[in-house]
Amino acid sequence: MILGVTGGLGCGKSTAANFFAERAFIRLDSDALVREQVLTAPATVAALRSRYGDAVVGGDGSIDRVALGARVFADDAERRWLEAVTHPGVFDLWRAALRAQPGANWVIEVPLLFEQALENWFDFIVCVACDGGSQLARLEQRGLSRTLAGQRISKQLPLARKIELSDFVLWNEGSPAFLKAQVDRIVDTVS
Repeated sequence: MILGVTGGLGCGKSTAANFFAERAFIRLDSDALVREQVLTAPATVAALRSRYGDAVVGGDGSIDRVALGARVFADDAERRWLEAVTHPGVFDLWRAALRAQPGANWVIEVPLLFEQALENWFDFIVCVACDGGSQLARLEQRGLSRTLAGQRISKQLPLARKIELSDFVLWNEGSPAFLKAQVDRIVDTVS
């Protein structure tokens, strides 16, 4: 079984995915794959350097994600270009992982699941949601200004629409134990 976990920025996708992992699901974090493998791949670094020069490449040759984020979240065409460069690499990593353990239960965090029309990859889609005030407060705790947080949230499908399109919704406004209990109910339902 393959579960896709999506939701708004700062709503708790990773926390929920960790609870699924505690229930014997193998977790893949798409953002981590981009950070740790796709953006470090020589071909990706070369493509970014070709497009933006050294403005997004640090002295050590690694991608300056803050500088890159500032460029792509301010310009939809640049964001779409970056997605076209990075997403195929993420999908290749998913395929390799799924092929390596075909009978396993998987939980894959995919912030842009609906935005990229990836519904067919998953047996069920789980949306993690919370109210907008909590979402902004969590993002500020991570170091994003309210302006940047709002800018990034605006680039995603509205959370209400993600909720409508999902098979299950986890409401992440309570304690971690409350979220875990919701995850347990989903696992018990789909198992």
